[in-house]
Amino acid sequence: MGILLNKINNEVKKRTIKRCKEKGIILPTFAQMKDPNRISSNLKSKLKNIGLWDINPLNLFRITWKNDPKTGEFGEVNYLELPTSITGVKAKIIGLVGKFFPTGAHKVGAAYGCLAPRLVTGDFDPEKQKAVWPSTGNYCRGGAFDCALLGCDAIAILPEEMSQERFEWLRSIGTKEIFATPGCESNVKEIYDKCWELKNTRGNEVIIFNQFEEFGNSLWHYEVTGSAVEEVYNKLRLKNEKLKVAGYISATGSAGTIAAGDYLKTKFANIKITSSEALQCPTLYLNGYGGHRIEGIGDKHVPWIHNVRNTDCVTAIDDEVTIRLMRLFNEEVGKNTLIKEGVDKTLVEKLKLLGISGICNLVSAIKFAKYFELSENDVVFTIFTDSMELYGSRIEEYEKKLGKYTEKDAYKDVQLLNNISIDWFKELDYYERKSLHNLKYFTWVEQQGKSVEELNRLWDPEFWDEIFSSAKEVDKLIEEFNTEILK
Repeated sequence: MGILLNKINNEVKKRTIKRCKEKGIILPTFAQMKDPNRISSNLKSKLKNIGLWDINPLNLFRITWKNDPKTGEFGEVNYLELPTSITGVKAKIIGLVGKFFPTGAHKVGAAYGCLAPRLVTGDFDPEKQKAVWPSTGNYCRGGAFDCALLGCDAIAILPEEMSQERFEWLRSIGTKEIFATPGCESNVKEIYDKCWELKNTRGNEVIIFNQFEEFGNSLWHYEVTGSAVEEVYNKLRLKNEKLKVAGYISATGSAGTIAAGDYLKTKFANIKITSSEALQCPTLYLNGYGGHRIEGIGDKHVPWIHNVRNTDCVTAIDDEVTIRLMRLFNEEVGKNTLIKEGVDKTLVEKLKLLGISGICNLVSAIKFAKYFELSENDVVFTIFTDSMELYGSRIEEYEKKLGKYTEKDAYKDVQLLNNISIDWFKELDYYERKSLHNLKYFTWVEQQGKSVEELNRLWDPEFWDEIFSSAKEVDKLIEEFNTEILK
């Protein structure tokens, strides 16, 4: 059935269809998540009376970049353009906004991309098995939300040093098992260790949806995020036909989001894909290790699903920069200082749409624009995964740790923003990409049970072509699944 899809287990599939029929669950296709106009008018009318974060199975259809938060309906892609007054560069820097997904982060889509293929093939039995979501934060929230909508049990695994908002929210939607593993976002091996523990002690009672190796994660971003970026570009180009797409920037994390760049390379031959990471843990940049504070971009290894052959540049971002800009963008003194410096007040109020990893992506995009000396006709796209709504405790934490944020602090941080440079940024040649590919061996073959033959396949462009061409096959299975539900 292809690399992504396992052989169909008709017995489990039949039970799951019966379960979905009883609970009123219909599954959205990738095509509908890309274009909500494909959703029936009857279903759209029902959604108007359902809150964005409500535990209602119809909210599966809100797994899209196109939710209109004002009307509860669908609109255009949610994005934010940051002008020169913020970035200091001529190029347009545009971030897709993840806040308006259910859960407040786009990872709910990545989780669905992993879950849906297993549901429609009977590879996951929601009646008898629990779904395990290993994550550095938002992915396990997305997986737990998807499970809550589907009425099945979820197990969340995330580092103990993640923001308290994440743990509190997981409890609030009824996640019964939450494992806080040692360390921070860079402690991914500890997450894997917990997965192996569950697998060895519970056997077939659990299914591990490991975002770092599940190709459904990449496929969802290739199809849905990639097309959303293309749509925003086409809209902008109506106003300026000289615009060209210069770059796509993504903090690596699980390497799902960066797969949108693979899609964009099929549309824009000259685009350069840049992978971002924390300077305090420069795994791609320097084969480095360490702990850092940029929440949600787990590292110390190269994810199995990262098509590193398609990655053109790597940049490492000092987590001190992201934390200082977080305070500048969100403290009242900081916002007032930005306004005094000439930044539009309306825009300043929108800066809360950038969570910590979003700020990291912004800094990376600025470095990219400066490194390649881009002009006003160049566009750099990135992702604002989540918003500061998920990090309120961090603002309070840093005030206790560093003291009250002052106007003097704000002006220093404005200067920091203005002086972002091209340090810790490099273009990758063929063999530097190959070395990143080879680095997968030590995590995935030595630790996680993959074979050398499987690893070698990941260097083959045709392998990725097969992965990224499978969306239509998945959609066909989803449509057949839904047809059985509606009988």
